[in-house]
Amino acid sequence: MHPTLLIVDDERATREGLRSALEDDFDVYLASNNTEALFILKNEPIELLLTDLRLGGDSGMDLIDAASKLSSPPTILMMTAYGSVDTAVEAMRRGAFHFVTKPLNLDEVEMLLKRALRSRNLETENVQLTQQVKKASNLSRIIGKSPEIKHVSDLIEQVAPTRATVLIEGESGTGKEIVAHTIHHLSGRPASKMVVVNCAALSPQLLESELFGHEKGAFTGASQKRIGRFEQADGGTLFLDEIGEIDPATQVKLLRALSERTIERVGANSPIKVDVRVIAATNRKLRQMVEAGTFREDLYFRLNVVSIQMPALRDRPEDIVLLANAFLKEFAEENQRVLKALTDQALHLLISYPWPGNVRELRTAIEHGVVMSNDPQIDIRHLPAFLNSTHPAAEKKACNTHNNLAGPVDFNLHTLETAAIRGALAQTQDNRSRAAELLGISRRTLQRKLKELGL
Repeated sequence: MHPTLLIVDDERATREGLRSALEDDFDVYLASNNTEALFILKNEPIELLLTDLRLGGDSGMDLIDAASKLSSPPTILMMTAYGSVDTAVEAMRRGAFHFVTKPLNLDEVEMLLKRALRSRNLETENVQLTQQVKKASNLSRIIGKSPEIKHVSDLIEQVAPTRATVLIEGESGTGKEIVAHTIHHLSGRPASKMVVVNCAALSPQLLESELFGHEKGAFTGASQKRIGRFEQADGGTLFLDEIGEIDPATQVKLLRALSERTIERVGANSPIKVDVRVIAATNRKLRQMVEAGTFREDLYFRLNVVSIQMPALRDRPEDIVLLANAFLKEFAEENQRVLKALTDQALHLLISYPWPGNVRELRTAIEHGVVMSNDPQIDIRHLPAFLNSTHPAAEKKACNTHNNLAGPVDFNLHTLETAAIRGALAQTQDNRSRAAELLGISRRTLQRKLKELGL
């Protein structure tokens, strides 16, 4: 994959001449003014920007200012027929990497672009390494000690160093994207990009172009060539979230990309080789979709080389306290709050709630508690109202359980689980099916808990 270069000049002959000279080594985009240039910069992964100083009624200096403020700014070179030391200094003060004067020496331009690209790559590597060190504790840690989450961690450790395609299935909010990031981080490709695509957020037409890119003129409105996400992720990882939402036509092209490790831009005839590790995720039952004829069976098998099933939070209640405390620490630091713990009643309430939104919902609830509490601890009154309004018995049960325990108690994980299960069994007259429903877990999980806790 060639580096991307945007050339901005109001003279068509100059633009086309530079494209002819540079397109063997760069994916070249063209613009004649600031408006066209900024549209491309905001919608395409432009790495290098070569702009004239005077662009008809526009100023190249203004373009440098605007480009430098983008979330992923390009490395900028300025060219002008009105060269002076003062202009060069001003251009570089505003963020330009270098300055060239017209008439252009094409060898000099190519040399400066390649030097700028090397400098950019070194800066990118340093930023990525710094981010990886900073995020490692979050992305490579799957919080929990339940058998279900331990199994997930073992699978991640096993599959991460390989090239195998991974399918992560589970309800919304169970942490599928965190698992994908962790696999990428441990894959041996952490210095490369991980590109994320939410397949549910795009129409079929846009998704195809987003994944595979398109050539100029491929369809109405395709005024510029577009680099797709597969090419952007070359050498790294492509995470396809909500894979169950893609349309049949895109399924066919995705199958070919996975089978042959090549893609074709929309409107192109020549295949492009890509080295991409694909991780997909869905909250839908793909096997059932295959049986219903809405998802290709051959694509399902290509995606499902390794399957990771993310457990619902209600099926691993022993992890609730660990997760809650981790989120408490995170949001206390983020909001500069001195919060030591959740109260016993708050912990009981969290354990009693079935968490239909899973870990994401728990995380939101703890953030709400941190923001609303001015005390050293988070109590029931600081937690979101839906925890009580949806399950009005939960607070009462938590308080009753707390009051029935004589004397000071060390509310460790074993104690909390035991109290919650005993309370549920007492309220349901030892009906295990109803107790499991009250606790928001499966009967099978309850049976295992009873055995583990010696109840």
